[in-house]
Amino acid sequence: MSRPLDPVPNSRNWPQCRMTDSVSTPGSNPRTRSFHLRVFGCQMNFYDGELIRGAFLRRGYREQAEATSADVVLFHTCSVREHAEERVHSLLAELRRHKKQHPEVVLGVVGCMAEREGRQLFEREPHVDLVCGTRHFPELPNHVDRVLGGEERVLELGEAPSAVDAPVRDLLGANGGHHAQVAVMRGCDLHCTFCIVPSVRGGVQSRPPAEILDECRRLVDHGVREISLLGQTIDAYGADLGRKGRRPGLAVLLDSLADVSGLERVRLITLHPSYCDRELVEAMARSPQFLRLLPIPLQSGSDSILKRMKRGYSMDLYRKRIDLLREHMPDLELVSDWIVGFPGESEADFEKSERAMEEFGFLQSYVFQYSPRPGTVATELADDVPAEVKKKRNQRLLALQHRIARQRTPRMVGESSRLLLEGPSERQPGHWFGRIQNGHFALLPEHSAYRPGQLHEVSLVGYNGRELEARLSPEAQAEFASLTKRRQTALGGLERSSIPDSFSV
Repeated sequence: MSRPLDPVPNSRNWPQCRMTDSVSTPGSNPRTRSFHLRVFGCQMNFYDGELIRGAFLRRGYREQAEATSADVVLFHTCSVREHAEERVHSLLAELRRHKKQHPEVVLGVVGCMAEREGRQLFEREPHVDLVCGTRHFPELPNHVDRVLGGEERVLELGEAPSAVDAPVRDLLGANGGHHAQVAVMRGCDLHCTFCIVPSVRGGVQSRPPAEILDECRRLVDHGVREISLLGQTIDAYGADLGRKGRRPGLAVLLDSLADVSGLERVRLITLHPSYCDRELVEAMARSPQFLRLLPIPLQSGSDSILKRMKRGYSMDLYRKRIDLLREHMPDLELVSDWIVGFPGESEADFEKSERAMEEFGFLQSYVFQYSPRPGTVATELADDVPAEVKKKRNQRLLALQHRIARQRTPRMVGESSRLLLEGPSERQPGHWFGRIQNGHFALLPEHSAYRPGQLHEVSLVGYNGRELEARLSPEAQAEFASLTKRRQTALGGLERSSIPDSFSV
């Protein structure tokens, strides 16, 4: 790791991104302690997992791949779907004997499930030592120290103290790649009837723009070229930062990121149609970094179901938002979430979802069968769609989405775009793969000078049924020829050029 940098002033208890060596602090024994972290759920959870991991690494802990080899075992949990919670309970049951044989091991449940179940977790899983909610990650190593010090059943839920030292994000230890995630906000002020997020994560809590920009610059300094900005409703960013008209919003943040040298691409995850206004759309359109693959979930194509979900928009409003987006960015691709079998969903309601999927031409969709979640308003509604009907509707939507994607992708053939390289393709030996500017995957014939995170101008020349096929633009070929010549000169002519005469595929 690099030398430590001075911490950035922090407000709202937001975890900061700092580069650190492993540091021993009072109460830790880096020679003997280790931790195992298992993360479930959404991208925000995996981001939080990086922060938790960095906090323990800074304390001198070693990470273990196996739970039974660690001194501290933590499950970072999700409450959006019942399956994720039951999976955690199953894993906890598997560790019951191990905990009995090794009572010194600290077993903890953190995150959304911990926030939702609270003290009930101790009753169902009496061998658990620590239950820590979503707003107490900065102090998690200290809570573990409390257990190690003899305190039984440490429970930390709800609002966090106002003056908490932020945990460290281990920049290189997190993934060491060219892509990183940065949370710009947490929580949600909406109260969709099926969603547990406001209950377990609270209302909108936006990070100050300066902190976000600082974290992004530090990541870019360590090789990151693509950053995903995360938020439950990311286009609500800034709603809590000041008076309307004066507060910084997502549009201002996007404009500011354009000045971060070396940052090639910015992704936004996830938008809500109600907040997607003209100012934001225009900022997306003028951003050279914005990945034009936008997750803006519709959930249902039926106005009556949207009303039951309390989504806050109608099909007409959603349509206006998409028209505005595509007016400014004709090449934009869309991603949606769908819930099938929501209480009261008739066959006619479901068919409206099918028609909406075709109308908007989503490139990707995530389809979920409705299941009641404790703590949500929807549990008061009769779960009146049979399980078999939910399953069939799920399959129908997925099949339709697959067909739509196969129709949309070939339309890109003949176009030019910028390809951000991910790495060698496992399915297509001799090629590298990456995403073009609107999110489609494309293949490029391999070259010894390719590196993950490089951005190249390409022409899209074919489609193999899964990915687009690309070749470097003439300008990019000339640039690579010059690069290889310089490498040969530096190596004393020992390396032969491997650039083919043509990059066509």
